[in-house]
Amino acid sequence: KKPYMAIDFVKRFLFFQLFFVFVRCTSIHTSNWAVIVDTSRYWFNYRHVANALSLYRTVKNMGIPDSQIILMLADDIPCNPRNSFPGEVFNNRKHSLNLYSEDVEVDYRGTDCSVENFLRLITGRHLPNTPASKRLATDAHSNILIYMSGHGGEQFLKFHDKEEIQSNDIADAFEQMHKQNRYNEILFMVDTCQASTLYNAFYSPNIVAIGSSKIGENSLSYEHDSGTGVSVIDRFTYYTLEFFEREKRKGRNHPSTMYQLFSSYRPELLRSNAEWTLVRANRSLSKMSVTDFFGSVVEVGLNSNSYSLLERNLSELISAKSDRTVEDRSFQFGRVFFESEEPISIRRQVHSIRIWLWFIALLMLSSLFYWCELKSGLIS
Repeated sequence: KKPYMAIDFVKRFLFFQLFFVFVRCTSIHTSNWAVIVDTSRYWFNYRHVANALSLYRTVKNMGIPDSQIILMLADDIPCNPRNSFPGEVFNNRKHSLNLYSEDVEVDYRGTDCSVENFLRLITGRHLPNTPASKRLATDAHSNILIYMSGHGGEQFLKFHDKEEIQSNDIADAFEQMHKQNRYNEILFMVDTCQASTLYNAFYSPNIVAIGSSKIGENSLSYEHDSGTGVSVIDRFTYYTLEFFEREKRKGRNHPSTMYQLFSSYRPELLRSNAEWTLVRANRSLSKMSVTDFFGSVVEVGLNSNSYSLLERNLSELISAKSDRTVEDRSFQFGRVFFESEEPISIRRQVHSIRIWLWFIALLMLSSLFYWCELKSGLIS
């Protein structure tokens, strides 16, 4: 029996190795997208707009371009007649940072920020005349950050205080995305009361979900501003921003993991219990970098052209392609990328070739092992 047990063990080992390599070959991450949604209107919900704009600013600073960010704001707070600072939105009482600067691009504003348009955006079922800037042009290799802030309850989130989206609605939309091969991994973040119940119905693979509060808990505001007369940010969002500010100051060469981010949400600071889950995920939180969702995936290409640094300075190299700007951002943890005229990702190709060679080697080893079994008479 011992030879047969050893053979069975080796078979199982080779099978799982082949399966692992196949998964790695078919799930290459090439781009990051972000969908940031404020679902609340009215002046007293100022903080929900500030939450969304704060996350918008963070992901832009970390390298995701506006062309890959969909921003939905249910109310035009900067132009509200009750705003003592017209055209400006702040997330702290010191008013040290205007979140609504000139480079903010709002894709869905006011009544356009609705349950129907959100589900159309996620599923790709747009009306024929919808512009490309309002579409989520993702594919099977795209990671998507979906952040939502507003008023909610058990398994629902309000839009404009008059309509609701339920956990089942979002779950079915994600399943449609999965069937259409429109994502690699999804990070779903929601800052609302009883937030963790909003992902209870999720069943599609490779989804990471986190909520600012568990069932029966409220999601509380962090800071009240006497200048505006309202609270300007929620606690969950505030401590998310603080985490990334700490990362910026540390200047690490390697970004933190999603597990480190989630572990930073301490109940005594949030005054609620953030909960998270992984739905049929291929890897653990400790294997996921924060830049897998919050940062950019920049292609590094090579071509036959050569440049003399003595003749052309660094600024000319960076601005060589006029329709795109490559910036060295501190959030990219010291990494500088240059894009060539031929956008071929050498790193991704080498990684893919290495995996496929490992796959072929395992397949040949399995075939050799099977042939040895036939020769030895263990297989009739």
